[in-house]
Amino acid sequence: MKVLVTGGAGYIGSVTAELLLRAGHKVVIVDNLAKGHRSAVPGEAKFYQEDVRNEGPIAAILKEQQIDCVMHFSASSLVGESMKDPGEYFGNNVIGVARLLETMARCNVRKFIFSSSAATYGEPATVPIREVSLVAPTNPYGESKAICERMLRWYQSIHRVHFAALRYFNAAGASYERGEDHDPETHLIPLALRAVTGELKELAIFGTDYPTTDGTCVRDYIHVEDLAKAHILALLKLGSLTDNVFNLGNGSGYSVREVVASVERVTDRKVPVKDAPRRPGDPAILVASSELAKHCLGWEPEKPGLDEIVSDAWSWKQRFPNGYGD
Repeated sequence: MKVLVTGGAGYIGSVTAELLLRAGHKVVIVDNLAKGHRSAVPGEAKFYQEDVRNEGPIAAILKEQQIDCVMHFSASSLVGESMKDPGEYFGNNVIGVARLLETMARCNVRKFIFSSSAATYGEPATVPIREVSLVAPTNPYGESKAICERMLRWYQSIHRVHFAALRYFNAAGASYERGEDHDPETHLIPLALRAVTGELKELAIFGTDYPTTDGTCVRDYIHVEDLAKAHILALLKLGSLTDNVFNLGNGSGYSVREVVASVERVTDRKVPVKDAPRRPGDPAILVASSELAKHCLGWEPEKPGLDEIVSDAWSWKQRFPNGYGD
């Protein structure tokens, strides 16, 4: 198939583009490079520097390139930032998806895979979280993703746009060529790796009084290549799915302190840490049940171990100490 990957110069989008190409698909990438890296784009992919909210240029790309499916990764994605600037999140995430879906409908492109988030659940009542759990976001980022999921149901009903919404838990790790290079960086594993190399004076642990075993937040970490593979499986199933929303996680939760311990094992270095207050909008525990994705998509994480995830991230950082260098 010919797949348009929006946000394909970003972390998860670029790894997914890489694996799509490896699987024999043709890939077109659209990214405005506000957060992405031009050098993260695979050389075999056709690239357009464009914003998905610009309907005219996107329509021209869909028609000219004869796109079969859109995988949408373009989004603002920082919980803390969303609590300070909700307008950015509703403007970019919600309006971006609305305009993209309208453009797709006009251009007769009927397949859409949506990069969603566990942030849609908010503070879950039960763990592990299942897709039938209450959607009650605690921050504008999660709210923006939940709104987009509701929009997708209407576009499926009215315009026959078949979709899958994949709710990620904590993406981590790296492929051989592509890894995390954010500015600012907010993800725990790359920050811990920066701390062990001395790029970061110390790693802040936000909140030490949560109702967890060691008082720090617990998250479900999923290897970025496993996430990418789930998108490809969903692509092959679109149109025949009876469920549309799938959790993607390992089903195992690790606290911040357990992640720090893993980084120390993998690197054989000490992570300097400091305790800091909680961040607004951070739930205590987010751990997935991915049984529905396993059953409906035939998906199974191939790199579920935390140390393996950290090891791949560390290997990428050693090969690319300055990230993408741009």
